[in-house]
Amino acid sequence: MHIYFSGIGGTGLGPLALIAHQAGYTVSGSDKQDSQYIHYLREHGVTEINIGQSIEQIEAIHQKQPIDWLVYSSAVSIEQHDAPELRFCHAEHIKTSKRDVLLNAILQDKKLKLIAIAGTHGKTTTTAMAIWLMKRLGIPISYSVGAKLSFGEMGQYDSASQYFVYEADEFDRNFLSFQPHLSIITGVDWDHHDIYPTIREYQKAFLQFVDQSQQTVMWKNDFETLGAAPGDHRFVIDKEDPLINQTVRLAGSVNRQDAWQVAAGIQLITGIPFQELMVHLEAFPGVSRRFEQIAPHLYSDYAHTPPKIRGTLGTAHELAKGDVVVVYEGLHNTRQHFIKKELQTLFDGVKLLYIVPSYLAREDKTLPLLSPADLRNLLSDTAKSKTVPTSLGAGLSKAIKDHLAAGDTVVCISAGGGGSLDEWLRKEFVSPAK
Repeated sequence: MHIYFSGIGGTGLGPLALIAHQAGYTVSGSDKQDSQYIHYLREHGVTEINIGQSIEQIEAIHQKQPIDWLVYSSAVSIEQHDAPELRFCHAEHIKTSKRDVLLNAILQDKKLKLIAIAGTHGKTTTTAMAIWLMKRLGIPISYSVGAKLSFGEMGQYDSASQYFVYEADEFDRNFLSFQPHLSIITGVDWDHHDIYPTIREYQKAFLQFVDQSQQTVMWKNDFETLGAAPGDHRFVIDKEDPLINQTVRLAGSVNRQDAWQVAAGIQLITGIPFQELMVHLEAFPGVSRRFEQIAPHLYSDYAHTPPKIRGTLGTAHELAKGDVVVVYEGLHNTRQHFIKKELQTLFDGVKLLYIVPSYLAREDKTLPLLSPADLRNLLSDTAKSKTVPTSLGAGLSKAIKDHLAAGDTVVCISAGGGGSLDEWLRKEFVSPAK
């Protein structure tokens, strides 16, 4: 079967394309822009990728080998209902669907039990921890995660596996397409306001997800906030448990909580003693773009919601030997409008804040574009006095180098993807030999 992925460079479709390739399918695809993810896929055998999404480009691939199934990202369906590739497939009577339909088909065909990691924030790190733990235990595993791993691929299919670990995203209600064997919910804080106009709609989606799961591990505060009913298949743990910070030897309270939750979940399905699981988790090497060290004392983190930003800053202050400096790139202009009030005091505790233009995608075009100067004006007087609106370029590069030379820790909060702060950082501060 020939599967074509429209939006193959995204963190949702990229790993799934790799899994399909490993499972023996013919895989091709496209994206509107080149990126590090595209290069990663090409290096791992998915070479037939168009940059650009015209009818002529997909038709050329279809002529080489007929496409049987086009899988498109949520962004494609939201931004372009009449996208050229979709029009071409409809005219040629080629099956089209979002990624959840393909993944469910793979799960059913390969008889895999789904371990789904869901939540507003912390999904990628928690998913990576679950994968790391299963690998360390010697348990064959298939999986999909939205970031590069130092200990495996972004996506992997293992024919010997019984379980599939999946980063289950609530955007576009994707996670509601699945019925997990085990779900781990990292936290529930209202997000994706374009999909869930009210906080209660967001909470109802997570309640439905819990109901669809055979077993769920979740935090006590989320259990209570959602109003979930008690049940034998719902395992509630308390993030205020003092044993988490007393016994888990990982930097950052959010990382310690993630590890605790993963151990609780994997213990349910393996029966392996909790402490044995924790020994493996304490050796977790981290994951790309989740407080990832780009250069000494320079970090990149995909923190895009206020709770995640607070967690990232907490880790930075815990590890820093000097002051903490932040470079902030908001993920979506639309989200910046919705988190205006929470942005006010988020950065009060840092030495200096640089704000670069937000990373734009899936935007509500009725909302005015908030420039770095506009975002600065939303901050408290404390933060505003030490905030510099800027852009990606030589001036920011010099400023970062000066801070590093002075002994500061610089944390770049970045959306990632083509043209992002994260990609710019790697070009500026990672030597070609690294």
